[in-house]
Amino acid sequence: MESTRQKKLGRMIQKEMASIFQKESRNLFAGKMISVTVAHVSPDLGIAKIYLSIFPETDNQEFLEYIKNKSKILRNELAKRIRYQVKSIPELVFFIDDSLDYIKNIENILNDK
Repeated sequence: MESTRQKKLGRMIQKEMASIFQKESRNLFAGKMISVTVAHVSPDLGIAKIYLSIFPETDNQEFLEYIKNKSKILRNELAKRIRYQVKSIPELVFFIDDSLDYIKNIENILNDK
């Protein structure tokens, strides 16, 4: 169960990371469109799990590794934006959000019957 502080920090990180990805998309990410679907923060506020949706969907795992390699740059940019609102900036851990694939799979199963 997430505390109110975790939820607030998660929403703040989600909003700011979405803005960072939108701003830096052309420079760092070869024009791919990256959406931040959700951000969960650990109870000690030290780790933020960020789930990304990437379009176009080609080579998502390789691209996720590229983003993980750029995590220090992204964390630094996040720190510039939220440094006055938190004591410490959480470590960023990125994951591919597969909820859309899951929904598409369920729709295919239901339509086949």
